[in-house]
Amino acid sequence: MKTNFNYLLSVLLVVLFFNCKNNKEQDQVGPTNGTVETATEKKEGQAFIKDDASAPNVLQIAIGSKDHTTLVTAVQAANLENALVNAGPLMVFAPTNDAFAALPAGTVENLLKPESKDALANILLYHVTPGNYSKDFLKKFKKLGQANGKNVNIEVKGDDVFVGGAKIIASVPAGNGIVHVVDKVILPEN
Repeated sequence: MKTNFNYLLSVLLVVLFFNCKNNKEQDQVGPTNGTVETATEKKEGQAFIKDDASAPNVLQIAIGSKDHTTLVTAVQAANLENALVNAGPLMVFAPTNDAFAALPAGTVENLLKPESKDALANILLYHVTPGNYSKDFLKKFKKLGQANGKNVNIEVKGDDVFVGGAKIIASVPAGNGIVHVVDKVILPEN
């Protein structure tokens, strides 16, 4: 498990590094009037390949859910699309739109700003862990190592499982893991 986590973390860091590098190297076109215009950013990588034959991956499941539009917007703002489509297996704890709306006023808007990209990525990676465990299997854990390098607590109350205080309210199998829908945004400790 530790080896899988280290591998996943390495892959995520490589993806993040190349995404950051590619964002800084935008093509520039100079028209004859001396001004500089930036060409439209081209989306590249595994996340942008169309595939109708395979089981949907965790990113495709989120994109297809009307209850996860804020999560998808955040993933796109942090340029984490490619990290969520790798072979996995990945467990994604996916907060609903209502979970994001329950954050203090202005939090989501501030996190979506370009200058908050690193903080947003840290929060989103705190919602991802290697593995493909059902809600019932998660009851055997006390902690999980997340993709941002931090641990999150698991708590069981009756039949309910809470991850970092967020209740798992549904689970959707994916081609590269599983999406556990949660009712809160899981925030890492500073």
